Amino acid sequence: MEPEKEIIFRSKLPDIYIPKHLPLHSYCFENIANFSHRPCLIDGATGQVYTYSDVELTSRKVASALHQHGISKGDVIMILLPNSPEFVYSFLGASYLGAVSTMANPFFTAAEIIKQAKASGAKIIVTQSSHVPKVHDYLKDNSIEIICIDSAPEGCSHFSELISGDETKLPQVEISSDDVVALPYSSGTTGLPKGVMLTHKGLVTSVAQQVDGENPNLWIHSEDGYGMTEAGPVLAMCLAFAKEPFEIKSGACGTVVRNAEMKIVDPESGVSLPRNQRGEICIRGDQIMKGYLNDPEATKRTIDSNGWLHTGDIGLIDDDDELFIVDRLKELIKYKGFQVAPAELEALLLTHPDISDAAVVPMVNEAAGEVPVAFVVKINGSSVTEDDIKQFVSKQVVFYKRINRVFFINTIPKSPSGKILRKELRAKLAAGVSN
Repeated sequence: MEPEKEIIFRSKLPDIYIPKHLPLHSYCFENIANFSHRPCLIDGATGQVYTYSDVELTSRKVASALHQHGISKGDVIMILLPNSPEFVYSFLGASYLGAVSTMANPFFTAAEIIKQAKASGAKIIVTQSSHVPKVHDYLKDNSIEIICIDSAPEGCSHFSELISGDETKLPQVEISSDDVVALPYSSGTTGLPKGVMLTHKGLVTSVAQQVDGENPNLWIHSEDGYGMTEAGPVLAMCLAFAKEPFEIKSGACGTVVRNAEMKIVDPESGVSLPRNQRGEICIRGDQIMKGYLNDPEATKRTIDSNGWLHTGDIGLIDDDDELFIVDRLKELIKYKGFQVAPAELEALLLTHPDISDAAVVPMVNEAAGEVPVAFVVKINGSSVTEDDIKQFVSKQVVFYKRINRVFFINTIPKSPSGKILRKELRAKLAAGVSN
């Protein structure tokens, strides 16, 4: 008996040529001779405009200076900054060297920043002076350099040293399209945050899918598409904002990006499904991640042997090739677009001396969409309160990971294999559980 033919969906837009052999920085400035004096960056804080020529030259200067500070191919720098010109210069400067940028949220606590710096192997952190106290002792003990874009405290370098670099001393580096250039952290479909290895080829492809070709998107907004860090990050885009716009439906999140394939699979059987049937959304293409850093098992669970990345989201594709997301398999909590991994908070809760077991699930919230709530089993005789636990967590995590409610129960429902039965806990919430 012949295996069933896979049902694969493609973009409404035709495939285009993508120069995926180029390093990311070369692709960005491939046509600079034609656009050198056009605006490339606008500093939102000051309104200052930087041309493509400005950005290209400054990025090479930063690359040369980073090399003088000991950064070479394969090394990692951490960018702990809000959106700013210095973020771009640091990222592109690392790219020129064949180095890797890992990006962390400046609102992270000291523990969260240090955990990512340690896991990624960052050698330099580019940040603002206000964040230095969070990491100063750890970096000093581990010989990691801090570079500040504003006033540099004692023991830190200033970003002006980087933009004063000598671009003529930039080393020649052989960069493969499969070399990693970016290392954001994501919880994926389950578990703790992991380093997502995005390659030069992947990011070149992702950018081209959105803005190249005869009918590019002229306006991009996070609410008008569907993305996932591991997918590079865009899977689908709303074509209402294309140069030649398409009709769209309310509630749809666009159509699959060009030069990529999408399928909807039955979560139980893995069989691909036809239009208008709900299943797990899978994507395949050059834009998806290379894998998770130092975690081959998690990589295998996310990217199958045929190169399909399984998103953990449930959706369907209708008769007009529009994608609708209707549910999700993955355990992530979405707080105003921020991802919160239940496993990360559960591990933290279990370090509390008065907690013997814990589980975290999402609770619907009108303002945030979802907020994390905890079900906690106290040790015998403990008098720990809900506020005690909430304060314990809030001191150690960024604001969007804080526990909104704590419910005390006798046992955490689990399967025979020990997996938390979150569905039962969500049902308790829906039924109006109280302490």
